[in-house]
Amino acid sequence: MMTMIQNEMLSHQAVIEKTIQSLQNHIYTACIIATETLKNGNKILLCGNGGSAADAQHIAAELSGRYKTERRGLAGIALTTDTSVLTAVGNDFGFERIFDRQVEALAREGDLLIGFSTSGHSKNVIRALSLARNMGCKTIGLSGRDGGVMDEFCDINIVVPSNDTPRIQEMHIMIGHIICQAIDDSWK
Repeated sequence: MMTMIQNEMLSHQAVIEKTIQSLQNHIYTACIIATETLKNGNKILLCGNGGSAADAQHIAAELSGRYKTERRGLAGIALTTDTSVLTAVGNDFGFERIFDRQVEALAREGDLLIGFSTSGHSKNVIRALSLARNMGCKTIGLSGRDGGVMDEFCDINIVVPSNDTPRIQEMHIMIGHIICQAIDDSWK
């Protein structure tokens, strides 16, 4: 069991090292987009499925509550939390529409949609990013593997250099936290 623990930690470390080497500029750009969005009085919407839904909710909570420092609550909204909307839209329009219908209802020009998808192919996330972009929102993707089709619908798609879903998700939450730190720093 100790070997497994060490192997998991070394796997995590290897992905962090690759992420540091290849994604710093993309993360910097995402930080600028997110801080400018909020500074301009707009909101950040987030979406994803499964573990990515949890990541979207986590980052939304860091914005609306606080990350590390005391500041006013900021507009971070996870599109994954309203079970009545999710089940109504899923039932009436199909699961692939659960996020874009909410983007249509909640997003305004100048807002930011952050879509999480470890594969970059989640149809409901792609539809939401596409609509948000067409509505004049900024779009950031957090993906892995080869980035999937998300590249087509994102102003920036941060593609974690891994094919391993747990490692991708670990980097997504780390990148989300870096964005939150940049936002905290901008509100000092």
